[in-house]
Amino acid sequence: MTGPDPILRSVEATLFAAEQPMSVEQLSAHLGGAEVRPALAALEAHYRERGIRLVERGRRWQFQTAPDLAHLLRREREQLRRLSRAATEVLAIIAYHEPVSRAEIEAIRGVQTAGGTLDVLMEAGWVRVAGRREVPGRPVIYATTPEFLSHFGLASRRELPGLDELRAAGLLDSVDEAYRTLAEDPADGADPVITASDSAPLEKPAQSA
Repeated sequence: MTGPDPILRSVEATLFAAEQPMSVEQLSAHLGGAEVRPALAALEAHYRERGIRLVERGRRWQFQTAPDLAHLLRREREQLRRLSRAATEVLAIIAYHEPVSRAEIEAIRGVQTAGGTLDVLMEAGWVRVAGRREVPGRPVIYATTPEFLSHFGLASRRELPGLDELRAAGLLDSVDEAYRTLAEDPADGADPVITASDSAPLEKPAQSA
């Protein structure tokens, strides 16, 4: 009689004890170069209907509570710092248009963005510096993090609400107007604005976080 798959057991134990979600490459390196994808698929299926689930968020794997049981573990606690409306708007713009510079964020919002707004999002672990755009001035560009996907229960940015859905709800009117204005009369020296074609395809509606 064949015993349990040792790689499967090792992957399960490693993820259970890990302090942070792990990628396939990290798991493989931790287990001496073992092929871990079959074990991950088997474990995902095994835990699919259980109280905890093995999920992939931003190409990293982790165990989390089944969504329908989250209320059993939720504790009421004071939220010391809530996201302001400005921070929420900036986070949404980065998620849909990343990588994006501060100047591009301001062009879309139509107002200046306080430095503290981006600091709050980076302190929360949802936004990161993704490098610099190769244009005069080399402005810093920002992108979301795997922690952003994990917090909102998204496997990838493809699960964000589709642009057509947001436009139909009237939530992109100001964005569309900003793009038209920039296309007709771009400011001298302004960073090039990312177009819709530069963004990742958005197809599926998101579930409530």
